[in-house]
Amino acid sequence: MTSKDYLSQEEIDALLKQSNPDSAPEPTVSDYLSPLEQDALGEIGNITFGSAATALSTLLSKKVDITTPKVSIITRSQFETEFPKPHVAIHVQYVDGFEGVNSLVIKTRDAQVIADLMLGGEGNPADEELNEIHISAVQEAMNQMMGSSATSMSTIFNRFVNISPPGIDILNMTNGDGVASLPPDETLIKISFRLTIGDLIDSTIMQLLTVKFAKEMVDSLINGSSEPAAQETAAAAPAAAPQAYEAPAYQQPPAPAQQPMAPPMQQPPMQQQGYYYPPQERPYGEPQHFGGVPGRNVNVQPVQFANLGNPAYGQADVNNLNLLMDIPLKVTVELGRTQKQIKDILELSQGSIIELDKLAGEPVDILVNNKLIAKGEVVVIDENFGVRVTDIVSQWDRIQNLQ
Repeated sequence: MTSKDYLSQEEIDALLKQSNPDSAPEPTVSDYLSPLEQDALGEIGNITFGSAATALSTLLSKKVDITTPKVSIITRSQFETEFPKPHVAIHVQYVDGFEGVNSLVIKTRDAQVIADLMLGGEGNPADEELNEIHISAVQEAMNQMMGSSATSMSTIFNRFVNISPPGIDILNMTNGDGVASLPPDETLIKISFRLTIGDLIDSTIMQLLTVKFAKEMVDSLINGSSEPAAQETAAAAPAAAPQAYEAPAYQQPPAPAQQPMAPPMQQPPMQQQGYYYPPQERPYGEPQHFGGVPGRNVNVQPVQFANLGNPAYGQADVNNLNLLMDIPLKVTVELGRTQKQIKDILELSQGSIIELDKLAGEPVDILVNNKLIAKGEVVVIDENFGVRVTDIVSQWDRIQNLQ
């Protein structure tokens, strides 16, 4: 028999599938998410993990890039094939804005590099297991990333999003360690990103979500406008209620039988509404009237002010000043200031660095009730911060600041 007489492996698999019609095809992501939902979920991941990459770049002082995500599914039976070697699994719980669990899975080697950079190394750790210090460093890095991601989600969904502190486990499919920390659903949505950190890491980071949580986020993104509209409708309903109440036309009661009316009283025009007589309407020489009541002659004299040079006045001024000596004033030492745009403020998270307008070693400002009065230098006194006054602002400068 020649080679042409043998069946190929693909033909054998096709025959086996035909002989077993009960075997269902493997599910795909399209069985759970529509193409629009897949695109929306990928866009959410692209924005949130882009912000997370910025936070990680600031933390590690390295260039961090995360590529466009790929959305797929993974079943629990595929965990052993997907994670043949131990991985590091980080999971956070959403406590505000959403209800669900977000799990991140990265390779152990990548976690070692991140931990080494966090601890001040060069990112070339020895091949050893992660100890408690390394795990704490990775946990802090993931905390910064997920915190920045939650901030971006608050902007995307226009609602407050908050997460719990992340938990971290070693995911080892050989002995089953760390599997319990992953979502318990049989089928999960897997969002894969290509993660590069300088020339140290070129790997993949995976985000695992339940189908329910993924659909909830997509629905909030696509149909989020219907929720404010419902609130506006509900808010407009109470405002419309008084109009509905006032809608019936007012029916005027029947007029009583007409009776002969007395002639109206006529008042002199100069005595109505309490106005004074205009000069052109008042005969010359007659006293001015107010409210129809004749005025009276008043003896007007200039006011007499006390002499400012009187010693008694100066003594009283000193006594009054002594009454102010025990009033507390707020003293503030200002290290520096800066201006940021709203988008920069929203991206702030724990570990972010804000550059101020002061140089290192430059005197700090000493403010009293938010008014600059002096400058000084920062010192340490018995393990507490203090400030040594080096320059008092002149009286002219203080007056200018008060203005």
